[in-house]
Amino acid sequence: MKSLIGAVVGVFGLAASAAAQVPVAIVEDAQGKVEGVEFMDYVAPGKIIKLGPKATVVLGYMNSCWRETITGGTVIVGAEESMVHLGDVQRVKVDCDGSSVQLSDREANQSAATTFRNLKPGQRAATPPPPQLTLYGLSPIVEVKGGGTLVVERIDAHGERYTVPLRSNALVRGKFYDFAKAKVSLTAGGTYAASLGSRTTTFKIDTHATSGSTPIIGRLLRLE
Repeated sequence: MKSLIGAVVGVFGLAASAAAQVPVAIVEDAQGKVEGVEFMDYVAPGKIIKLGPKATVVLGYMNSCWRETITGGTVIVGAEESMVHLGDVQRVKVDCDGSSVQLSDREANQSAATTFRNLKPGQRAATPPPPQLTLYGLSPIVEVKGGGTLVVERIDAHGERYTVPLRSNALVRGKFYDFAKAKVSLTAGGTYAASLGSRTTTFKIDTHATSGSTPIIGRLLRLE
């Protein structure tokens, strides 16, 4: 009993410092009485989520690519998977690009901006830069910051370009644009550049990617 109490105290201590840690998972769905998180929240290790008896939360771990569906109980977010007390958890390994999904603005811009600085709209680079991550869904969900116009353009072939004015009513939770909701699918195997103002990154669509609202961690593009 003492060891159990000690473990719980340790976990709560970890939770207190969670805000200072790097997020490891994203809430892909939340149904019913869910305390502590909402849909599309990022969560860090130590975060505690309380679920009602029939409530469910779906967590997608961005490093380990575990996708968990948890019903009831108390959830403590870990580094690669959750600890669940008095609840049911089902884990499925999904296709995702691991830590590459957490590429920072600075890293993305430094490696991609030079290539696109002098390109005109619709012009393809002579040697497209290597993609910075791979997405496993044909319809990316793009995290953006502020308004403006999101441009997604294929850079290994001509003729595919999407220009998206970022109106508030088109954004999920005010900062995510979901191509699946817009019923737009990119091309499997294609390499693309995404830009918003001065922020630019490149990505590839996996050759076996599928359309629709596939797991978020497999199609999340952070352009914030």
